[in-house]
Amino acid sequence: MTFRSRLFATVALPVLSTALIATPTLADALMKPFEVAQESTGESQPSEEELLLQQQQQQQDDEAQRAAEDEQQRQAEEQKAAEEAERAAAEQQAAEEEAQRAAAEAEQRQAEEQKAAEEAERAAAEQKAAEDDAQRAAAEEEQRQAEEQKAAEEAERAAAEQKAAEDEAQRAAAEEEQRQAEEQKAAEDAEKAAADQKAAEDEAQRAAAEAEAQRQADEQKAAEEQKALDEQKPATEEQAEQPVQQQDGGTSETTAGESEQPAVGEGEQPAVAGEESPADTGTDQPATAETGETPVTEPVPEVVDTMTEAEKQEIAEDPAKTDETVVLPVENGAAVLDSDKDADNAGGQESREQRRKKREELRAQEEDVPVPETDDAAQATISEEMREAVPGRIEAAIKEEGKRAKEAPDFAVPETTNIINNTVINNTIINNNTVNNTTIDNSVTEVNIVERVENRTVLEVGDQLIVRGDDRPRLRRDSEEVYYDNLARGRVRETIVRPGGVEIVTIYNRYGDIIQRSRVGRDGREYILVYAPELEDDSPRPGLVDVGYELPPMRLRIPVSDYIIDTSSNPDRDYYDFLAEPPVERVERVYTIDEVKHSARLRDKVRRIDLDTITFATGSADVPMSQARTLRSVAEAMQKVLDKDPGETFLIEGHTDAVGSDKSNLVLSDERAESVASLLTDVYGIPPENLQTQGYGERFLKVKTQVAEQQNRRVTTLVRPMARAN
Repeated sequence: MTFRSRLFATVALPVLSTALIATPTLADALMKPFEVAQESTGESQPSEEELLLQQQQQQQDDEAQRAAEDEQQRQAEEQKAAEEAERAAAEQQAAEEEAQRAAAEAEQRQAEEQKAAEEAERAAAEQKAAEDDAQRAAAEEEQRQAEEQKAAEEAERAAAEQKAAEDEAQRAAAEEEQRQAEEQKAAEDAEKAAADQKAAEDEAQRAAAEAEAQRQADEQKAAEEQKALDEQKPATEEQAEQPVQQQDGGTSETTAGESEQPAVGEGEQPAVAGEESPADTGTDQPATAETGETPVTEPVPEVVDTMTEAEKQEIAEDPAKTDETVVLPVENGAAVLDSDKDADNAGGQESREQRRKKREELRAQEEDVPVPETDDAAQATISEEMREAVPGRIEAAIKEEGKRAKEAPDFAVPETTNIINNTVINNTIINNNTVNNTTIDNSVTEVNIVERVENRTVLEVGDQLIVRGDDRPRLRRDSEEVYYDNLARGRVRETIVRPGGVEIVTIYNRYGDIIQRSRVGRDGREYILVYAPELEDDSPRPGLVDVGYELPPMRLRIPVSDYIIDTSSNPDRDYYDFLAEPPVERVERVYTIDEVKHSARLRDKVRRIDLDTITFATGSADVPMSQARTLRSVAEAMQKVLDKDPGETFLIEGHTDAVGSDKSNLVLSDERAESVASLLTDVYGIPPENLQTQGYGERFLKVKTQVAEQQNRRVTTLVRPMARAN
């Protein structure tokens, strides 16, 4: 029922009923006096009784009227109360509806606020997305510009490489033309020498025939004279005269021999200056017949390789089961060990056989000594006295008072040196000459500077060429300050100050040999990198002797794949675990870096990584940046090694193929080693003082060939084999 219906039923209807009831009653009350008046006028006065009745009636009527009025008032009050209740109910309903409306409005307001918050959040998200898009677009634009710049640089570098390749091709063509001219000249010289030799031999035969005829004539004449004397003198005088005649005959033979010798020796050139020729020995037998030493002029016996590829591969997988020279299981593969390569170059097949016999003799005692499994097992014991003395000596040298030099020193080239060509063959040491296993030390005492190329010097020592590099420019790069102090006994102290306060302190002798090198960190902690106290005295330069010559031929007892790894064929190898492996045999004492550089036998003690992903163009030492990325894994492994031992040293070796002269190949190989060392520093942050470089030219070929071969143009890296004194 609606509010209007309820209002009509509770208020209007009762009021209407009361009005209908009250109207007749009121009319009767109003008509009473009029009726009485009429009655009174027509009738006599009523009696008292009637009056009393009338009065009572009147009172009753009044009471009835009052009751009706009271009833009417009560009904009106009830009606009013009902109206009040209805109004209250209406007000309560209105309040409830208002509350509902307010609740609905509040709910709507909350919904609107939530919607506004969602709108604001969505707007913020859209703004952030727009900002992210803008940043991404900016980054993409920056990357695009970087890529365009990189592409431009790549194009420029490609153009430069193309030009370099063209220049190299022109140079190679010129060298090839020069080589052909030299070969033609050499062939002509050889032909002329052969003709001269033939003429000398013909002359020698003619002189020998004339000498023989003269000798026979002299003998016949002497016989006739002797016969005449025999007839004239007694028998006693005959016996006394006979020795004189025999001596005369011997003198005649000697004279004939002396006249014969120059003819035979004419045109011969000894290979080594100062080496005696067969004519100088005073005997018809050549000197090599007594010494057993192969003359330099004679060709080295060729190495006869009879093994199949399958046999080579089988030996490479387990070298410990053979005493033969282990070779790389590739076509024309050279010996795996550098010391074996040296022996092959010096003595050929004969040297291989002698080294095989020596390994066979040593097999029993070597099998009792296991391959070192830890660095401690591989290191020689260092006395506590030495361990305690070394830090004090190094600190004293660093703090030693010196006189500040105005500029970097120029190191002296020794006028004399002792570079001994030692070769161990079946317990026989050959130092240029060996007689009945008794070593004769023919030390070379003359050093000639062949050529200076930037920071490198090529030295000729007897029949050897050696390249000596100066690593100071590489170490000084990006330094804040470099200064030098002149110390006692001809020594020089170099101090390189790096950003952040790190110092590299190196002490050289007057020949540029490193006596000690250390790095002092910003926290004052010192790490020893090089220590060679034997070079400290200002005395004649010690001999550059291959200290490994005293060691027996090495027997490789681990698989070749665990001894040398190629970055191209092992890109996923854990290079850190490989570099952290101990030496493959025991290290006898503390070796200096120069001793390691000059001894293939010492370098054979440690594993090495062949960085064959770096492919050098012929005659070039440049490393393309596209190839530099291939060194990332190796560089990260090297950095992990240095994090564990900041004093570790890596030797970077440079090699060439056999095309070109020994001199140019030595310089080129040293440049290649320095290029890779600089790349490891500039791109990957390997400290330059932890890298040593050395070029070996064509001495250690990977593939045995005299023609251009990419696999021989390479760089290798290895950890220096040394017992640790710090």
